[in-house]
Amino acid sequence: MEFIKPGIRINFVGFRGYAIVFSGILILISILSLILHGGPNLGVDFKGGTLVQVRVPSSVGVAELREGLEAVGLEGAEVQRFGEPGQNEYIIRVEMTETRLEGLSDRIKKNLEDRLGAGTVEIRRVEMVGPKAGRELTDKALFALFFAILFIAVYISGRFEMKWMASALMAASIGIPSYLLKDFIGLSYLIFLVVLITLGLCIVLRFRFALGAVTALIHDVIITVGAFSLTNKEFTLPIIAALLTIIGYSLNDTIVVFDRIRENIKKLRRETLKEVINTSINETLSRTILTSMTTLVVVVVLFLLGGGVIHDFAFALLVGVIVGTYSSIFVASPILLFLEERGGPRRRRSAS
Repeated sequence: MEFIKPGIRINFVGFRGYAIVFSGILILISILSLILHGGPNLGVDFKGGTLVQVRVPSSVGVAELREGLEAVGLEGAEVQRFGEPGQNEYIIRVEMTETRLEGLSDRIKKNLEDRLGAGTVEIRRVEMVGPKAGRELTDKALFALFFAILFIAVYISGRFEMKWMASALMAASIGIPSYLLKDFIGLSYLIFLVVLITLGLCIVLRFRFALGAVTALIHDVIITVGAFSLTNKEFTLPIIAALLTIIGYSLNDTIVVFDRIRENIKKLRRETLKEVINTSINETLSRTILTSMTTLVVVVVLFLLGGGVIHDFAFALLVGVIVGTYSSIFVASPILLFLEERGGPRRRRSAS
């Protein structure tokens, strides 16, 4: 199905300067927001503590809920409205607690009903995660994102540049020391350093396709996490799943364009690499727009009608699909020109 008529010639690569500025502003805002908020708003999954979802009568306020929770050992609770206003549901979070989970639901229900004296209180769910388990989940989540991006660099280098051995050695030389050093260096700092090394090796080894794909994926993840920081949404395990989904979606879109570029490099031998990239993006534009639109329809429906439990997951996908589509056109593909321009002006044929 052709959404856009064949023969269209939009100079996407010509807009790469504006795209760099726009992406730089978004990334800067995301990083500043994370710094000002002290990092992502981690949920119980990562921080440890107790989470209670409760439905109360409409006459009950936040102050009454806090007072009722103190009697069952949930002092200093953070109370936040959950779902639609008319549902009168609240999420109650306590960062650290020694309260036993066994029978906690019944104790909360009885205590709130006795103290509030207004109708029936319904406990929807109670979750408890210890601080050690939360730390382990944090480490595993970070490693999942890191190794996903690292092995994507290996796959792209092998598939599009036929450098399987060099890319495998790069992955081994980065992945193995990273795993061995994780107990001696702060994991966040270690992964940040290793990602920079990965990008540097892609430049040194001239892994043009891998550099474009990995840069676009990092771009998408940072902006999505920044959107959560700006809106102060909770960062939980389902959001990690959403980020991995975004990585897969963005990579799939990028690979379609890269495939066409690789085909056109052989067909359009008289054109420069810039012209080949523009032609390839235009030829795949119809497919890109149709895929993104159909995906967005589903994600928007989930975001609006999916309910409170899936709301943040859908929000992450919504941001990720939009940013991922943008990055496959304006970030990943134009970066292929970076190494060529870095080495000085040359024809596309010699660069390929």
